[in-house]
Amino acid sequence: QVQLVESGGGLVQPGGSLKLSCGASGSLFRIFAMGWYRQAPGKERELVAIITSDGNTNYADSVKGRFTISRENPKNTVHLQMNDLKPEDMGVYYCKQTIGTIYTGWDARDYWGKGTPVTVSS
Repeated sequence: QVQLVESGGGLVQPGGSLKLSCGASGSLFRIFAMGWYRQAPGKERELVAIITSDGNTNYADSVKGRFTISRENPKNTVHLQMNDLKPEDMGVYYCKQTIGTIYTGWDARDYWGKGTPVTVSS
């Protein structure tokens, strides 16, 4: 019923930039919060940034001042602009959107993308 597709991951040198995008499609009624998480090898998945339907944002301390989350509501898309990337930013980045479908209405649940890898290396 709902699909999330991420794009924009890849290989970048330390200090470089990448922009991730995640679009939702399917039987959408309303999208609430949108967020990005990452998981490094051998570590648990962690929150990177989140943006509410009102546009309020929250970031992990480790990315504040370097990453910016934004959303394009007409396109059901969330972006993550990542600047000054560091090796510790490496991992698989997952998009999560809290969505109510046309079948569930305001009763929303979380949907996850399949992830896009980010490698920071010289």
